[in-house]
Amino acid sequence: MSAEPISLIYRLWLIVRSAMFWIWLFTTTTVFAIPALLASLVSFGVCYWVCGKWITVNMWGLEFLCGVKYNVQGQENIPEQPCLIVSKHQSTWETFFFAYYLRHVLYVAKRSLAYIPVFGWMISLLGFVMINRNAGRGAIQQISEQARIKIPLGRWIVIFPEGTRMPVGAEPQYRIGAMKVSADTQIPMLPVAVNSGEFWPRMGFIKWPGTVTVIFGPLIHPGNKTPDELRTEVQTWIEGQMGQITVKDRFPY
Repeated sequence: MSAEPISLIYRLWLIVRSAMFWIWLFTTTTVFAIPALLASLVSFGVCYWVCGKWITVNMWGLEFLCGVKYNVQGQENIPEQPCLIVSKHQSTWETFFFAYYLRHVLYVAKRSLAYIPVFGWMISLLGFVMINRNAGRGAIQQISEQARIKIPLGRWIVIFPEGTRMPVGAEPQYRIGAMKVSADTQIPMLPVAVNSGEFWPRMGFIKWPGTVTVIFGPLIHPGNKTPDELRTEVQTWIEGQMGQITVKDRFPY
């Protein structure tokens, strides 16, 4: 399927709408920053509640200003007890979505992000698992230790097994870290397929109107499986779903 050419006027309108969203995002971040920082002095719960409101207004802003909606499939696969979420990563969108949809979500993120003013401070206060990607096995051990502590407290941990945002249609590059964590801790993984990159492109300014599809898959229990076997299982399921929901030329980026 090839995208139809779009008029210059329509593209300009999309640029205006996207610019309005970026202004909205900057404004809400500024407004919520101080309350969130103060809330962190009270408790994690209060801080996360404030940050949750920030995420909610931005999800609303994205839909209202840019027309980006979402459709969730496989809700029945989401367990009551939090676990490791291993998700396709194409866009910034899913970092908003998981925290909005599941609540009490923590991410495995690059340690360097903690130095970004306001944003970095907040993810540090919320207890994100900050790692040095070059630490190798040490980083995996740190994630395992944090998972053992935080998941029993009711917090989901999101790991993007490809490590970074991938362009739509790119060759999969699943790393083994998340699978080693699962095998080490015996915490199951909830695989997620999402085609967010078609609407909020990885390196694009325009937010394209449409409906992001999110599919939660059946839990993958580590049992006696090796990390390599788990990686194959995760990748096979996620990429199988991506093949069904991806339209590479949906929009003329």
